[in-house]
Amino acid sequence: MKDILADSVGILVANATKTEQQGHPTAESLQAARRTGAFALGDPVTAAGATEIAGALTGLGRGCASTAWIAGTCFTSKFMAAGVAHLDETAASRIFADPDALFCGSGRPGGTGTRGPEGVRLTGRWPIVSGCEDAEWAGLAVVVDGTPSYVMIPMTDLGIEHTWDTAGMRGTGSHTVVAEDVLVPADQVGTFSGPPGPAAMLMFSLAVLAPVVGATLGALDVIDAMFASDRKPFMTEYARMADSPGARHWLADATARTGRAERSMLAVAAEADARAEMSATDLSRLRLNLFESARDCRAALELMLDLHGASGFSVGNPLQRLWRDVAVGSRHPLLNGYLATENYGYALTGGRRIA
Repeated sequence: MKDILADSVGILVANATKTEQQGHPTAESLQAARRTGAFALGDPVTAAGATEIAGALTGLGRGCASTAWIAGTCFTSKFMAAGVAHLDETAASRIFADPDALFCGSGRPGGTGTRGPEGVRLTGRWPIVSGCEDAEWAGLAVVVDGTPSYVMIPMTDLGIEHTWDTAGMRGTGSHTVVAEDVLVPADQVGTFSGPPGPAAMLMFSLAVLAPVVGATLGALDVIDAMFASDRKPFMTEYARMADSPGARHWLADATARTGRAERSMLAVAAEADARAEMSATDLSRLRLNLFESARDCRAALELMLDLHGASGFSVGNPLQRLWRDVAVGSRHPLLNGYLATENYGYALTGGRRIA
């Protein structure tokens, strides 16, 4: 499996620029990710744990953050379909027939449906649906006759409005999915017993953070290669980067922050795997730990750009792309630092939970 991952990461690195340019992963990148089993992480039969999910998405993110991000949202969509929505067993067996199928989705109720004799007629819009251009199925939160529901629809039945235009994670193709009077078979409409609980939200947060940690490791690979080259600090008498005590210090700091981010994330995943139940205080603490990992990733990238200098912002330099991906991905709502801190403070004092 390590050889497959190493080969896949190499393919993702080679295709990362094209993935960003075309706005969604290349066919080669999708195939490489599928070979690692990344799209099957949320399959209800295999039921991957938090540590496996975090490790797999980190590995992919080292090669291409956008492709890893799509794999993470695929996990989340499958988790929602299998563990939160109550789908008909026959429909579930049909929807999950291929464990490696790519799913996309949105837990934001963006549409409404009306039941009829043939099924549910659905109309709505769901923004920021990562991977929608390449996914086979979409899981979408809707309100059907006033009841919170979750529907599974083939992407071939939906439209896409190209609304995703951000500085980072450009290759995720997180566009707006549109349904206009789409007929959804009744057995592909599930009802929520309630919103995802705190434990599920912790898993979703790990799926968001892991590609960011992976991208930070990928950026560190770029810096390590620079230190191994004959490049010297500009306008100095040093023969190579490693001759500079300041450069060595910056490298050590960036490497330490990157390592700390990964270790902290994996520690959260291990605790999630080891404990069937957690208190509100524990969950809030772990969510705050994930934010701190994201903050370490951002700080590490800043140090790496200091080391590389202005040339790191060259369009042809992967460092600037990785920096943008980390900057955007680490600011996902699930990694919101001030709310994580607020929640932890409330939990410590017996107060209410905000998010």
